[in-house]
Amino acid sequence: MAQGPKERGKGKNTEMDVCPRMYRSPVCSGGLGPAPFRLSKSTDIAMSYNWIEATEPTIAVPGSPAPWSAPQGSHQIKKDSGFVYIAQNAVRHPNSHLEPLFRALYIEQPSFDIDSIDVVTDRNNVRQLLSFFNPTQRKNGLDSFTMNAKTAIFCRAETATYAIIGPSDFRGFGREFEKSYTINQVMNSTGHFRIISYRLGGLSFLVRHETDSYVSDSKPGAKDDTSTGDNLAEILHSFPLTSETTETTSTVQASVESELTIKREGQVVSRESTLEIKTRVFHKPLELSEVVPQLWISQTPKLVRAYHQRGRFQRPEVEDVTTAMKDWEKGNQDDIKKLIALVNRILRVTRNWGGSSIISYDPLEDKLVIKQVERKKMLPDDLYSRWNKTIPVNVE
Repeated sequence: MAQGPKERGKGKNTEMDVCPRMYRSPVCSGGLGPAPFRLSKSTDIAMSYNWIEATEPTIAVPGSPAPWSAPQGSHQIKKDSGFVYIAQNAVRHPNSHLEPLFRALYIEQPSFDIDSIDVVTDRNNVRQLLSFFNPTQRKNGLDSFTMNAKTAIFCRAETATYAIIGPSDFRGFGREFEKSYTINQVMNSTGHFRIISYRLGGLSFLVRHETDSYVSDSKPGAKDDTSTGDNLAEILHSFPLTSETTETTSTVQASVESELTIKREGQVVSRESTLEIKTRVFHKPLELSEVVPQLWISQTPKLVRAYHQRGRFQRPEVEDVTTAMKDWEKGNQDDIKKLIALVNRILRVTRNWGGSSIISYDPLEDKLVIKQVERKKMLPDDLYSRWNKTIPVNVE
């Protein structure tokens, strides 16, 4: 069971038990009514970026995920080794994990009304909150978040943001599989992140997530069955690169106080073409029920489940999981309503407090606790000024 987060600022003696024994009691979803909660996307405009390998924190906007390009037949993959990211945003921009999200957002939608958003978060934070209602899943805290005006900005402080896999270690084949089965389109890219905006149960969310790859809109797969995967021009011609292609015309600093550099580079890719890649050993099949909640949160409609035997992979299929996501949403209304009730309660409590808070799970008491703390600001001042509210005070 995960331990509560470590405080890095001076704490105040303000704590609140937001939903004790929540997954055993219907109290958290009480009052929400019988009508089903359905996720509805509020924008189809792509908001995305790639991290670029550079001496200073650098992103390319809109960037592009790597297109799917599976070789014919079986393929031997070497095991993962060396440096691998666990939380790339935290590694590359430790002072402001969420700044790239807002920079990409305002480049693509300069007049975006951030006051209309209730929650800004990474996909994993929503997964963690959902886990509180399922006794089969581990329960963790979000570690920290801040309120600005009416918006909650969730930012989890990971205990480990990267790993170094030694020659004698084994951590699977996932990273090397992606290198072999996709084609990098943005020079020196180390990962593609997308931001989706939607409404759920009366709340508006901005959710960031990493995107592994994408396929042609017209057919689930990067190419026809006769393609060998060796003709790069043939492969790229089949992909949904829209007319909003952006050449590299400028590299600018995000703002005077920001450490982030922004390049205008990449191609807008439709959400409908994006996919998640999962690798497993052949005798441990990945059930859809294990991954669909994650895909539902980010509305990622395609999935690759790749199986290997001692690192040899057969050519996997690209699955459309749109129907599976809709079925999951219909079958998990109780948990979804509890999630919305929990977020609403968090918002009500912390809007009165203002500033920063931490959320932690108390395994002894079986409850979720919020504590008010003082911490450094999560964003540069020019981004805070987008809200119709005073800029938070920084705590050194």
